[in-house]
Amino acid sequence: MYCESLTEYKRLKTREVKVGNLLLGNNHPIRVQTMTTTDTMDTMATVEQSIRCIEAGAELVRITAPSKKEAENLQHIKDELRKRGYDTPLVADIHFTPNAAEIAARIVEKVRVNPGNYVDKKKFEQIEYTDAEYAEEIERIRERFTPLVLICKEHGTAMRIGTNHGSLSDRIMSRYGDTAMGMVESAMEFLRIARAEDYHQIILSMKSSNPQVMVHAYRLLINHMLEEFGECYPLHLGVTEAGDGEDGRIKSAIGIGTLLEDGIGDTIRVSLTEDPELEIPVCKDIVKRYAAIAASPIADALTLNASRLPYSPFEYKRRESFEVSNIGSKHVPVVVADFSKFEKITPEDLQSIGYTYDAATDKWNIGDAAADYLYTSAQVDFALPGTLKVILPHITWLLMVNEDPKHSEKYIPILDADEYLNDLIVKSSHINFVMIDCYSENSPDQQLVKLFAKIKADKTAVLCLSSTNKNAMQSIRRMFVELAYNEIKNPVIIICDSNNATMEESLIHYSIEAGGLLLDGFCDGVCFGYQYGNKTIAPQTKILNSIAFGILQATRTRISKTEYISCPSCGRTLFDLQETTAKIRAVTNHLKGVKIAIMGCIVNGPGEMADADFGYVGSGVGKITLYKGKEVVKRNIDSAIAVDELINLLKENEAWVNVPAI
Repeated sequence: MYCESLTEYKRLKTREVKVGNLLLGNNHPIRVQTMTTTDTMDTMATVEQSIRCIEAGAELVRITAPSKKEAENLQHIKDELRKRGYDTPLVADIHFTPNAAEIAARIVEKVRVNPGNYVDKKKFEQIEYTDAEYAEEIERIRERFTPLVLICKEHGTAMRIGTNHGSLSDRIMSRYGDTAMGMVESAMEFLRIARAEDYHQIILSMKSSNPQVMVHAYRLLINHMLEEFGECYPLHLGVTEAGDGEDGRIKSAIGIGTLLEDGIGDTIRVSLTEDPELEIPVCKDIVKRYAAIAASPIADALTLNASRLPYSPFEYKRRESFEVSNIGSKHVPVVVADFSKFEKITPEDLQSIGYTYDAATDKWNIGDAAADYLYTSAQVDFALPGTLKVILPHITWLLMVNEDPKHSEKYIPILDADEYLNDLIVKSSHINFVMIDCYSENSPDQQLVKLFAKIKADKTAVLCLSSTNKNAMQSIRRMFVELAYNEIKNPVIIICDSNNATMEESLIHYSIEAGGLLLDGFCDGVCFGYQYGNKTIAPQTKILNSIAFGILQATRTRISKTEYISCPSCGRTLFDLQETTAKIRAVTNHLKGVKIAIMGCIVNGPGEMADADFGYVGSGVGKITLYKGKEVVKRNIDSAIAVDELINLLKENEAWVNVPAI
């Protein structure tokens, strides 16, 4: 299909590629890299920034070369770095200019070309081709691309064929549409030309600002390479225009980590709208999960293949489930807040999960990112918000219901497998949470048979899946497959705990384990817990709630805030991206569900507008062009007034609301 195993961690076998003194693929360590944001013509600034990246841990450094003069200046940058004792391979980033690529390929260790704009152009035109006309277009690409292939072959230069979802050519869009298949074919056309010249020092990438599209495209690419060539080339993973801060890290970890969990990926780059050296620690936090992973064997590890899989890994379709209260069916995934560390809960404690009590009016204000359920064993002696329900250990729930039967409307029991299977134990008549351990060491297989039989007939049961295996995502996914085989359609919540030393590492952990399952359509809710060793730590409810809603937003399964598609900046950028992104975020972050793209230049700008509602794109020094979707609506605006003009554009299209009064 697309990986070595769906049930245990195994690296995908890929060809070995040499980039300078660095080896990629063929089970070599997963390499981390970044890209400079300086003007390539500023030799010393680029050198200094490259050194900061290298000292942070970058194993490759990419530098933009938008024209011949920047390509030629790569020699000065390389010479200065070598003079200072740095031999880290350099990568030239090329768009639109084959002549710059041919110069750079003689200087640096690797060139990146974008098949969407290396030869083809993008004018958003629908063009109908006959098969003969399409073949002529391929021949035109062959004539223009082959010289670069031969130069790379002669000089021992590696190449990345890097497809971007936002810059698919009109030709590809006309035949394949705005699809993962279009991304794959865009790269395969160039790969076939290189293979025809017996050139194999190639890495490929399938980047998108949407992790769902990105993951499907990589899986499909592997599938097609195996089918057509019987082998795979190394893969560079990344979510393009991921943004900044927590959101950028979540989106990157979901896309990159979902693939790494299945052993896919030979080098990664996290594209943040921040200084490039700040990308490296995030890369390291992602990669170190796999440095010495020994996957826990899944009992009865069934070989899952295409003919038996009850879902498609190449397209999104949410798992079918029935409704229990507000969970499952067509409801958005719920968020369960873990309050297990609280001895007593006060109204002020609920502010961390989106509920603010106004004593003057005796009312609750409920935010867009308000948790739906709260798990605790603590005392709650005040009237809860109307939309919030409380999950209790079974014995605690039973005491409360015996005290006052009306408590059964607001309080819900959670049972382990033994409690659930015990028919003598009293349960809720309308909703019960049932914990299932997915193939962990102490999880008895024979118990699953009994559980499945009872759950299948129980319209009150909400399953809570978790696993202590190191490859927990694969273990829980395996359980979803078993549920499908047994035609069990109860809604499912994923419980994911972290014992990482820092919340930054935990964010990566939650994003990968829960995000990967959400991308495959498997889950109806999430619950995150945090405990570092035996240390007594303050409850982390606020950050965990923010991460949970961030993951749902990034997987496009529940929208609770504005989404920003923001590129990481490079030497082509025509304004201060970090400052501008912060400025735009400050005035638009209350626009729930609106997607705003902030692009430093024209390279991916218009294309990525296809995944955004509105776009803010650098079009010249001090000039901004505004988009609605892919359509230019205001061209070459002075950057001093461009944010105000963006707000006006939002208002003109009825996408603006005033900031709610607090």
